[in-house]
Amino acid sequence: MHLKPLGDRVIVKPTKDEEITKSGIVLPDTVEKEKKEQGEVISVGNGEKITKLGLKAGDKVLFGKYAGEDVEIDDTEYKVLKEEDVLAIIE
Repeated sequence: MHLKPLGDRVIVKPTKDEEITKSGIVLPDTVEKEKKEQGEVISVGNGEKITKLGLKAGDKVLFGKYAGEDVEIDDTEYKVLKEEDVLAIIE
């Protein structure tokens, strides 16, 4: 299935990073962490504001932990973000 965001929105597939402490304990994703999330851009809308950001499919971006709407399609989780939710592009 192909998702096409409308207006100034972008579809991002979040990356799941398990955090390992120095002593080797794996902290699962359910542990409350106050850091920004990152993910890969899957699709970009055609709105004026999002076009100015220059995002394209395949870009890695940072976004807020609670930003956007969670969507699950074909057992894969995605985030639908507004242009203002995208904090940075990872180069």
